[in-house]
Amino acid sequence: GKLVAEHMIRELDAVKIAEITSIYFPPQVIITDGGVVRLCNNEIYRYSGEKGSFLFLIGDFQSTSNEGHYLLSQVYADIARELGVQRIYTIGGYGVGHFIETPRVIAAVNREELIQPVTDAGGIFGDGEPGGGIIGAAGLMLGLGARLGIEGICLMGETSGYLVDPKSAALVLEVLTRLLDITIDPSNLNERAGEMEVAVQRLLEQEKKSEEELSYIG
Repeated sequence: GKLVAEHMIRELDAVKIAEITSIYFPPQVIITDGGVVRLCNNEIYRYSGEKGSFLFLIGDFQSTSNEGHYLLSQVYADIARELGVQRIYTIGGYGVGHFIETPRVIAAVNREELIQPVTDAGGIFGDGEPGGGIIGAAGLMLGLGARLGIEGICLMGETSGYLVDPKSAALVLEVLTRLLDITIDPSNLNERAGEMEVAVQRLLEQEKKSEEELSYIG
């Protein structure tokens, strides 16, 4: 999810308008490339232009506690309402624990009338997927947003969960841009996806080799 948001921020040249810090983030600081530290935070970026008006929320961490998840998600939803947001999109990964040749984009919505447009854009509604529901801000912002009259759509790209997955991110971007009716150049994500495919293939070959060696020993 963060890959998609950061890619869109870069492509749209969105501007940072806010930083959010919280005692519910992990008790640590981030060390920048230059060796200077900063507090963990979440950031809000804004784009207003020919493609529409969008706010992007990205960050270092989510809350470390259940209470913090609710409090921070409520703050995010309140900010969205105050700034006139009509629809919230939350995006993330859906880890399945194994490598996937053709990942899907699993979807969830907070209003029944949103199911058809999401389906038309390529999202899939799986019975009981993800099992256990959507944990954290990605789910809570949809539920809390509904109370504020804001539509909500969650898009989750299937991924192994072992590695950062640009291929899955590119598919989520594809579905999201269809819903937004905008065009975002996916070249950088696709390039990274190709590089990751090579890395994954090497891992699979090493795994297969190890299994064959164990089988021979047995």
